[in-house]
Amino acid sequence: MGVLRDLLRDGKFRLGFIIICIILFLAILSFFSPYDPTRWNLVPRDMPPSLQHILGTNSQGQDVFWQLTFAVRNSLTIAIIAAFFSRIIAIIVGLVAGYRGGSIDRVLMGINDSFLVLPLLPILILISSLIKGRLSFIGLGLILSFFGWSWDARVIRSQILSLRERDFTYTALLSGSKTLSLVFKEYFPFVIPIVFSTLINNMSWAIGMEMTLAILGLTNLEIPTLGTMLQWALSYQALLLGLWWWLFTPVVTSVFLFVSLYLLSVGISEYLDPRTRIQRIRVIKE
Repeated sequence: MGVLRDLLRDGKFRLGFIIICIILFLAILSFFSPYDPTRWNLVPRDMPPSLQHILGTNSQGQDVFWQLTFAVRNSLTIAIIAAFFSRIIAIIVGLVAGYRGGSIDRVLMGINDSFLVLPLLPILILISSLIKGRLSFIGLGLILSFFGWSWDARVIRSQILSLRERDFTYTALLSGSKTLSLVFKEYFPFVIPIVFSTLINNMSWAIGMEMTLAILGLTNLEIPTLGTMLQWALSYQALLLGLWWWLFTPVVTSVFLFVSLYLLSVGISEYLDPRTRIQRIRVIKE
């Protein structure tokens, strides 16, 4: 709680935190929805925002507000799955490559660099088109995690290479510490800040890729996400028909979501930066 209290002193992080809390509240509301998000013609079609339907209804006979709650929940789930499993891969590859070095490092970094130069969007489009009808949002999150770890693994490896040459490493080895104990007890605390700072960026990337694939019609459109909401609105030409609330709802929510994640990422990065930490200590002393 002390770390969160320190982070909330930063205006950027505080604003991002407030926005993401509101978005999370929307996701929680989906569990109390009176409507099934996959069924059509549950409410009158094309109704503008009113007291009965806060964000209006769409041409499919669905309440846009309650549809948004499911979309936010599913989009965040995709992002969390992609970020979590890609962090696991990045940590393992970065720690092993950085500490072991030699041929193991060359092999792992060769694989890592191959993923870095892969044209991800065409590959994801191909995979999504092949399994379009069977692709759940959990499956999409796992696919994104498989392609979202390489850059962060290289960053972690660089940190481990630096730590491996420090005095405490030689002291630990001379005192008889085992490799796993050294890596997880001594190195891992230095890696955690990198993991958290890249976690949020990876979530933003995953949400953006899901929206791109959905707009191209390459995901399961029956599952409500921010991307599928936008795709349905575009397919029905909502803006031309004057149904601005149907199109603007996922667009505005996505903008706020990306802005909040960016502000959180910047706030965490500045908090973990040793230079800004020294400045905070000076301010407190003064």
